[in-house]
Amino acid sequence: MRRLLPAPERRQLLLGAMLSLSVGWLIGHPGWALAIYLLLHLIRHLRELDRLQSWLNDPASEIPESRGTWDDIFRGIYQLRRDEERSRNNLLGIIERARESVSALEEAVTLIDSQGNLEWWNPAAQTLLGIRPEDQGQPIINLIRSPGFIRYFNQAQYEEGLRLPAPRHPGRHFQFEITRFGGNDRLMIVYDITRLHNLEQMRKDFVANVSHELRTPLTVLSGYLETLSDQVEDVAPRWTRPLQQMTQQATRMNNLVNDLLLLSRLENQPDERQPQPVDVVRLLTHIRQDAEVMAQPRGQVIVLTTEPGLGLMGMESELRSAFSNLITNAVKYTQDKGQITIVWHSDATGAHLTVRDNGIGIDPVHIPRLTERFYRADAARSTATGGTGLGLAIVKHVLMQHKATLEIRSVPGKGSTFTCHFPTSAIQRIEND
Repeated sequence: MRRLLPAPERRQLLLGAMLSLSVGWLIGHPGWALAIYLLLHLIRHLRELDRLQSWLNDPASEIPESRGTWDDIFRGIYQLRRDEERSRNNLLGIIERARESVSALEEAVTLIDSQGNLEWWNPAAQTLLGIRPEDQGQPIINLIRSPGFIRYFNQAQYEEGLRLPAPRHPGRHFQFEITRFGGNDRLMIVYDITRLHNLEQMRKDFVANVSHELRTPLTVLSGYLETLSDQVEDVAPRWTRPLQQMTQQATRMNNLVNDLLLLSRLENQPDERQPQPVDVVRLLTHIRQDAEVMAQPRGQVIVLTTEPGLGLMGMESELRSAFSNLITNAVKYTQDKGQITIVWHSDATGAHLTVRDNGIGIDPVHIPRLTERFYRADAARSTATGGTGLGLAIVKHVLMQHKATLEIRSVPGKGSTFTCHFPTSAIQRIEND
């Protein structure tokens, strides 16, 4: 049990009480003597309490002089004050250095409170975003009025940044990154990515232009090769195999050009396009029929399970390209007499397309990079199957434009599962006649 008074104070109180009782016995009033002593003891403590309150109200005053327990209390509080002041000064120093560091950044840094109002910003924010001192406390969506930014800020899904043309600087492009902290406060960092954007645009234009330029000579070559193949009986036998190889490689080059053009079109299409209802059940049925042409000679089985009436709001041609790439890949990388399972269903989290095979599988080390263009987990195997290395890159871009994600799971030797997750907002019920 914890004692209320320290030992010296208890001894002093006990000794004083005994002395007062002794004096009281001598004068014949021990009770009165003890009461007077306790009253004087109480008055002393009340006086010390008054001195403590005065000192606490005036921290700049000198520490009161006292004795006994009260001296220990005054000195303990004084030490706590010194430690608190030292910690506060250290914290203020850290905050000041942090502010100086943030102020020196070329990126715009802003603090936004839980109500979405501007709270603090660094000098770069004034330059890049045009924020003025009188804008403090204003809603950030009133200062950055781009519809794309307003949607991004209000949807509160900040896993990925947002790239937009600079609101106040024509020809420049910014990337907005928002992070939550505290309750619902937000830290927003804005990067000037104009140079990176221009380099990417140059790369896109180069790929698109080269692809267009290759299409014409490839068409001519393919036409002559087709003509020669149709008249193979008039060609010397030693040219039969070279013609077949040239035709295969011309077809492969033509597929590569088509995929490059499709990817370029996906990258350059505006986000403001209006989605249309897509009958995904009908779409998957047609894709399955096309895939069975490849699967039947190898004895593969394609099983399709769909949820009736489950459709999407989106771009049908692009979804066809993405779904077809996933299903075609499953056929290519599954051994003879294997099985490909396609499941289209919905739950509380959204709509999901799962393409599962029991093929050769993928080493987990390759999975994070599979959606990179031209990345091959096994170059020799991809060459044998005639792949272009762009299929999953196309899938990734199509899903990004539909606010969807791709999940990849695979076990080497046991097969792979590719799942497209669409948000509930993209679901569209289709009434079939």
